[in-house]
Amino acid sequence: MDPLDFLTDEQLLRFFRCSRTEMSCMEQPHTFLNQLRDHHLIPEEMYKKLIRCRNKGVREKGVYQVLDWVEAKRPDSIKVFWNCVFKDHLLLQYPTLRLLRNRLLDGSFTFYEKLPEKMEKEEEEEDKKKKKASADGEEEEEEEEEKKTDSPFWKGEKSDIWTKPIYKIQLPVTCGDKEGILIRNKLATGERCIVVQGRWFTPSGFEEFGGKKSSNNWKYSICCRDTTLAELIQEGHLTSPDFKRRKSAQDSHLGSSSTVRRSLRMNRKVTHGNSASAKRALYPSNQSAGSITESEEDDDDDEEEEEEEAEQEREEGERGEQANTAGESSTGGSHCGVKKSVFKVTCGAKNGMLHNNRFASGSCGKSIRTDQCWMTPVEFVKGESALEDPSWKKDIQWDGKPLSLLIESEKLVIHSLLCKCNLCSSTANDRHDQDNDDDCFICRSQGNLICCDECPRSFHQRCHLPNVDDAILGDDFPWMCTFCVQRISQSWRYPKQMTYQEALTCRISDHLLECQYLLLCLYNADEDHIIVADPCINVRNYTSVIKTPIWLDRVVEKLQQNLYQTVQHFVSDVLLIFTNCATFNRDNAEFRGMGERLKVLFEREFKSTFSIQLQHPTASNSQ
Repeated sequence: MDPLDFLTDEQLLRFFRCSRTEMSCMEQPHTFLNQLRDHHLIPEEMYKKLIRCRNKGVREKGVYQVLDWVEAKRPDSIKVFWNCVFKDHLLLQYPTLRLLRNRLLDGSFTFYEKLPEKMEKEEEEEDKKKKKASADGEEEEEEEEEKKTDSPFWKGEKSDIWTKPIYKIQLPVTCGDKEGILIRNKLATGERCIVVQGRWFTPSGFEEFGGKKSSNNWKYSICCRDTTLAELIQEGHLTSPDFKRRKSAQDSHLGSSSTVRRSLRMNRKVTHGNSASAKRALYPSNQSAGSITESEEDDDDDEEEEEEEAEQEREEGERGEQANTAGESSTGGSHCGVKKSVFKVTCGAKNGMLHNNRFASGSCGKSIRTDQCWMTPVEFVKGESALEDPSWKKDIQWDGKPLSLLIESEKLVIHSLLCKCNLCSSTANDRHDQDNDDDCFICRSQGNLICCDECPRSFHQRCHLPNVDDAILGDDFPWMCTFCVQRISQSWRYPKQMTYQEALTCRISDHLLECQYLLLCLYNADEDHIIVADPCINVRNYTSVIKTPIWLDRVVEKLQQNLYQTVQHFVSDVLLIFTNCATFNRDNAEFRGMGERLKVLFEREFKSTFSIQLQHPTASNSQ
């Protein structure tokens, strides 16, 4: 998507005016000036005078003057200007230009904010008022028209806004005292869609950031001016995905090696698609390794206020809204507007996590997730009790205490026998919808999810590795995720152990599955996104510290574009990510520690995945 396609010349000029200082401070601007000269955007004499300048301060001042001249003399060519400076060779050389283009794409530059006028313009307007009284009316009309353009809604208008190009892409939203920009197509696909000063949020995350966590219903907590997102969704102006889909409606269990090999071939078929499939958006966010060094604000209301608000909600009978799992629940597996809480529970040797937004009763609502599947409390107990009708309230333990204490304290609410929600439904489809996670296992947001038929995991098609094509979802075979394919196939793929050096010398084309599995493990473990996106875009002075930047998304691109020849090349890039993280965060023990933990995870999983002999050195020691 080219941001220049939907912006007017007036908006591009405004963006230009606000970006001149940043562009004038670019290091080595010669290529930038050559581009302007080639497109006849600056005079030859001005170019020659500036290109000979060696003093940095004078050169920056000169570049600013050139840009000032472009605004004054070439306003009709502003789209030509941005088109020529956003060429790939300039974006690669100048991080500033990449950042500017990013602001147009993610909506972090807001055109609706009113900027102060120039002083000289105010003086001119004052003179006009004295000389010509009728000019006041004209100026007021112009100001009203400008406000009408900059504001999404004007005097109750709701429909005209959707015809304006910029608001077809993004909307200004508020929650509490927080303001952000909602990217409409990201909301429609279930990605992190609200950006606040470079930080990306899911709708429920923005609700919590705005201090409205107790409401637990972002559609009504987040507004575009005075209109809730719920109203916009109901009127068809916004799309909010709320479903999961499967490849087949019937349960399946794949055990034979031939079936596993077929799934493996299906996975590889996607990997070797055209180069366009390499353009992925795991974590559609611009946060990077350096952005985590900024302290995050904690603007949540205190616990007493939250308890009071929750109590008021219960008293007012707001029990019809279904709860969320990091957003709106996609299975209808929630009830009574409860806040999402997760409890670690045990029953004998069994361990699981009980999600209260999925809880309905002992036999309704698959609320306990183990590594293998989702279970109702009764199903979780049956394996540990010989009783025909086990007392699940006592047999399931939480924090060393029976689960009945959570029910008595109303942290868990048993649904009525007459309840008609999806959790209490007895239909096969409703129960089958509870077999998989409500959130993407990789990015932890909701949307159009595909469900693994072998494990509880769900994924966005772009988040899974390899990316999942619609064509594969349309066949008659069940679908297994990379985690399951790797687990089930490892015994026949590695009948004997190998040394670490032998693993490194393997051809990457023979071990795409293992590399994809390792990357998915890192994506899932990196909850703070410290190694995911390009740090050069948003992190100030990153390139002055790190000379060879690399990040997970880039490793995925190189893997999908067949740029690695051996496993060693792949491993070297991944380890370089951890080295860069440690170097850049040498004064930040918290984030340096996060990087170290991810490195330990990668090395452990690498040895396990490739069946490395334990007596041989780890990945880090052999590099």
